[in-house]
Amino acid sequence: MQKRRLLLGSVALLATARATHAAAPTRVSVWRDPNCGCCTGWVAHLRAEGFTVVDQVVPSVAPVRRRLGTPADLLSCHAGEVEGFVLEGHVPAIAIRRLLAERPAGVRGLAVPEMPVGSPGMEVPGAPVDSYDVIAFGSGPHRSFMRFNGSQPA
Repeated sequence: MQKRRLLLGSVALLATARATHAAAPTRVSVWRDPNCGCCTGWVAHLRAEGFTVVDQVVPSVAPVRRRLGTPADLLSCHAGEVEGFVLEGHVPAIAIRRLLAERPAGVRGLAVPEMPVGSPGMEVPGAPVDSYDVIAFGSGPHRSFMRFNGSQPA
C-alpha cells in the first residue's frame, strides 16, 4: 500500500511538472530602436498574448538582421526571434502561434513588411485598417502565410 501511494505520488508530481513546463510562456527576443513607439506597441501586444518578451533596445537593428538572415525586401522597424524562427515587423501573435504549431518545412521566418495601419502596434484610432499579408520566407520563394485586416485574420 505504501509503495502504491509513493508510486501514485511520483506520477502526480511528474504530471504536474510536465504541465507546468508545457504551460511555460514562449520566449520572444526583440531588437528595436529606442525611439520607436510602434515597436513598444508590438512588444505590448506579444506580452498581452502571453509571450515572454526579452526587449532589447539597440542603436541599430541592421547587425541583428544580418545575423538572422532577414531578407532586405521584407524589412520593417524591428526584428525578433522565437524558437529559432525569425520575425520581422508587426507579426500578429496568432501568426506566430500558427508558425510554432505547424513548423512548415523550408520556412525560416515571418515578416510584415513596412508598417500596415491596424497591425499590432500600429493601431491608429479612427483610421481605417490596412489589409496585409504575413509573409513566410526561407529556402523557397516568399509566400503569403496568413492574410489580415488590421489585427484580425482575413
